[in-house]
Amino acid sequence: MLAWIYVVVAGLFEVVWATSMKTTDGWTRLWPSVMTIGAMLVSFFLLAKAMQSLPLGVAYTVWVGIGAIGAALTGWIVLGERLTAPQWACIALIAAGIIGLRLVTPAHMQPPHRAPVGAHS
Repeated sequence: MLAWIYVVVAGLFEVVWATSMKTTDGWTRLWPSVMTIGAMLVSFFLLAKAMQSLPLGVAYTVWVGIGAIGAALTGWIVLGERLTAPQWACIALIAAGIIGLRLVTPAHMQPPHRAPVGAHS
């Protein structure tokens, strides 16, 4: 369960850094840039913690999906960006995929540790 909390919070920090990155003006503004990098570091750290228990594909997909949905909602609510009905439908499919992954993936599904390919024992 903790792994799922990590990946959700990591996804929320992804929304923060994606949104704040828009305000960096191409990395020319100091404090928005600092905020973006800080949120990235927290997001990546929490994603790595989630990957200790969740499979790579599941953790990364959920993280990206939360970030994508959150960025779309932030763009709509905060920045006044508009999306078409088909675009919203596709975003809803991403949400359905995240919910589906949560329903079918146990929190401790990681296979036993194996040596990386090419490593000598």
